[in-house]
Amino acid sequence: LIVKERRILGTGYNGAPAGLRHCDETGCIRENSSIPSGTRHELCRGLHAEQNAIIQAAYYGISIKDSTLYCTNKPCVICSKMLINAGIRKILYKDGYDDVLAEEMLTEAGVQIERFVP
Repeated sequence: LIVKERRILGTGYNGAPAGLRHCDETGCIRENSSIPSGTRHELCRGLHAEQNAIIQAAYYGISIKDSTLYCTNKPCVICSKMLINAGIRKILYKDGYDDVLAEEMLTEAGVQIERFVP
């Protein structure tokens, strides 16, 4: 969920590109190949929620510069790089996993990262 000034600018979910079948129908390439979670993202037919939210905003011509991202999991390094370039300034996440490079890059870019506790 991408928000600015209390307005929703974009939403996203983990899933295959528009019009394509999801992994629950086709089978998960990564699981079938015993690829550990958090590695070899290029072998997944799905997109992360953060990527889909950025794409949705771009598709409809909505600037997300200086906005806040609310997400379930702390962004991976690929999503972090995209969020930095998209101009996201703050990330609130529910659960985290260690991705040292993602954290370092977000911090270096001046993006605030906070665990959200309702």
